[in-house]
Amino acid sequence: MVMLTPGGQDAALPASRSLHACCAARNGAGVLIFGPSGAGKSDLLLRLVHAGYDLVADDRVLLADGVACAPAPLRGMVEVRGWGLVRMPFVERARAYLAVALIAPGGEETAMAPERSPRPETHEPSGLPLLRLNGFHASAVARIDVALDCVAPAPLRGRIGVMSLGDI
Repeated sequence: MVMLTPGGQDAALPASRSLHACCAARNGAGVLIFGPSGAGKSDLLLRLVHAGYDLVADDRVLLADGVACAPAPLRGMVEVRGWGLVRMPFVERARAYLAVALIAPGGEETAMAPERSPRPETHEPSGLPLLRLNGFHASAVARIDVALDCVAPAPLRGRIGVMSLGDI
């Protein structure tokens, strides 16, 4: 892990796109978390870090050629709602393999029963496979683990051992 002070400089990055999102990484495989304000992006990010993921970015993600990082002033910072910004160990960057779209609590979508076998979706701004979920559900971290194992290359998969369709 790398600890940089806010404003620390790193190697020049290719042209990047700034996204309102969070990013965590497991074994170097990044997960981008999107959702409306109050949907639980930072809360889910904290739970992922507690489960062994590395912090990459909270609130703002710079995405360039599929690689995610935090803007310099936000590196190593996570917002804990009701408490403020907290400094944490982080990794400078991670290749993104999965996008997670959080459903706002109490929103119309939460009232609908999810499909058992939905069609695969792609997150348009990033081009990544998309997982939709309620970030406050107890199984949210486990679902991200399984989804990441389905889309990440074999060397980056976790302890679950799920095979992707390309392995069959």
